[in-house]
Amino acid sequence: MADDWYVVNVADAEWLTSEGGEKRPSGSECTFEGEQFGARIHVLPPGEPNGCYHSESQQEDFLVLAGECIVIVEGEERRLKQWDFFHSPAGTEHVFVGAGDGPCTIFMVGTRIGEWTVRYPVSEVAARHGASVEREVTSPDEAYTDFEPSRRGKPSGWNDLPWA
Repeated sequence: MADDWYVVNVADAEWLTSEGGEKRPSGSECTFEGEQFGARIHVLPPGEPNGCYHSESQQEDFLVLAGECIVIVEGEERRLKQWDFFHSPAGTEHVFVGAGDGPCTIFMVGTRIGEWTVRYPVSEVAARHGASVEREVTSPDEAYTDFEPSRRGKPSGWNDLPWA
């Protein structure tokens, strides 16, 4: 019998946020990590990226649960709305930016098997949304120097989110 299973309601889980700081914010998130996959729920206010434009050595999948966002993928902008699904094979360059009139909630899941590497290329399209590095790097520490560090806290507008 496995001793590491658990059940937690998203409303009761620990959340991290970067809202309200002096540097660039990247929304709020609730993360669930396992040995073979990781999952998170990310909430993005309009105009806010979830991070820097990047590609990873692992597959990722994304489902918009509520609201709207823009996914910048391989240098192209695509608008996503509730229930749109985006599959990102390993090596696909991408980032999300909140859009619409309110927050966007995205379910994100990716594999955690084998070595993980990341690359942050320069992107003119992502730069228009504050989501590009100035020079290509391969380290999250280098990519996120201009972003507000995450701290414990729930997203603003918590009571307006789908699980409230």
